[in-house]
Amino acid sequence: MTMSLAPDARPAHLKYFDPLPVPDATALGHLQRLGDLRDPYATGPAVDELFAAAVNEVTAWHAEGSPLYRRVWQEHVRRGATALRTADDAATLPLIHANFFKSHEVTSIPPEHVVAHLTSSGTSGQKSQMFFDSWSIGSVMRMAAFVLDHYGFVTPDQPNNYLLYSYEPTDRLQLGTAFTDNFLCDLAPVNRRAFALRAVGDEHVFDAFGCVDTLLRYAEEDVPVRLLGFPSFLWFTLERMRAMGVPPLNLRADSFIYLGGGWKGHSGRQIGKHELYDRVEEQLGIPHHRVRDSYGAVEHGVTYAECARHHLHAPVWSRIFARDVTTLRPLPYGEKGYLHCVAPFMTSVPVHSVVMGDLVSIHPGEECGCGLDTPWFEIHGRAGTSTNRSCAVAAAELLNKEAS
Repeated sequence: MTMSLAPDARPAHLKYFDPLPVPDATALGHLQRLGDLRDPYATGPAVDELFAAAVNEVTAWHAEGSPLYRRVWQEHVRRGATALRTADDAATLPLIHANFFKSHEVTSIPPEHVVAHLTSSGTSGQKSQMFFDSWSIGSVMRMAAFVLDHYGFVTPDQPNNYLLYSYEPTDRLQLGTAFTDNFLCDLAPVNRRAFALRAVGDEHVFDAFGCVDTLLRYAEEDVPVRLLGFPSFLWFTLERMRAMGVPPLNLRADSFIYLGGGWKGHSGRQIGKHELYDRVEEQLGIPHHRVRDSYGAVEHGVTYAECARHHLHAPVWSRIFARDVTTLRPLPYGEKGYLHCVAPFMTSVPVHSVVMGDLVSIHPGEECGCGLDTPWFEIHGRAGTSTNRSCAVAAAELLNKEAS
């Protein structure tokens, strides 16, 4: 869909739709215009031109603010690289592997400009450390609000009962997933809220019986229900309900399930998402089109939310590529490789061109059939740690040398 670049003038109901200024209006004017786009799946030559200009701005911003990225970019230029001319040129940017941020704290802003510090879930022990200025953390929330509003899931006038399949907040909790799930509660007013992962001392414990009890109580109220968070714990709840002989529930038709974060330490018990969606409809009465998975990472805060056909389309603020697991060269549509994400919204940390550890295949928008024109990706799992070591670690090791 081709559209105008003018920001939407519809009155804002939530703070996430309010104007959000970039750190430097002169240096980042194109980034401001890109961030202000309200149609998350806009396409067309003007959009592509704006994206390329915004990436060039943020590349220069990080080369100026981060000594590490300055060396990376200078080496890139020495090898003949130039500024992006088109959005497709984003595939030529220097790559930083997400794993690099598990062992290095890198910023492009002074410490006094940091307003938020979040970490990855870190199931392997190490956690990425991400630091945000006001624009960067505001953009994370703003993009999510724009995407979910596009799908009709922002309902500021309808209270909801929430069951969060994520971590109960504590004073020391800095996980990006917990931050995201709690902020998503702002997109529809909270009537009641419960947490599946309860804080017990310094740990979090999955409260399966508490989840079942919460859903039974919610089923008695004439209020829509929102379930947010890790799909694994939703599945474990459905399994516990079946084991307990709990009959199917009929939650309100306008209830909504928004999943994210993957199966983490429970990948050995992972099931297909359509099997999960079938069980949700069978046991909770929520149809498939009201259940959406999502993809995100603390190192790359762009929201990738499933469309009605359950595909993860790239929004207007990012471009996605698959990278060969041995050579890291860009791959054509349909071939499996590392997910490479380019998005210029982060001004606090140089993660505007980051390679993730997920194996994906990229597909053209028209193959989906939902009406969106932007490419989408299918996740095929995480990269291995032995045979694929050359691709999984290469970028991080190169940057380790740069940092030393």
